[in-house]
Amino acid sequence: MNSEQSIIIASEAEIAIRTIQDIPDVLGACFGATGLLLTEQDLAPAFFDLKSGLAGELLQKFVNYRLRVAIVVADPAAYGERFGELVREHRSHGLVRFAPTRAEADAWLGAD
Repeated sequence: MNSEQSIIIASEAEIAIRTIQDIPDVLGACFGATGLLLTEQDLAPAFFDLKSGLAGELLQKFVNYRLRVAIVVADPAAYGERFGELVREHRSHGLVRFAPTRAEADAWLGAD
């Protein structure tokens, strides 16, 4: 990587999203960065239950602030039909992507 891109890896930055109240702090930590990489372990189980509103709130805030986020989810179908639909809907989204592997998430964020 030649340029000084700043990809924040949530686990390395001790970022975890457990409640909607965590989102403003996460956004603040991402300003000036190229993107954020989240894994399933960085997210509360409520994120995968779309009825909780956590996923919708997080994704909408990243879109509103024009910040890129890649979320590594190996098997979206494991979280149910609706979550799988959400992942499919974001296949070509410019700011929010779900990836099955860390390598694919890194590549999309431009970290490779």
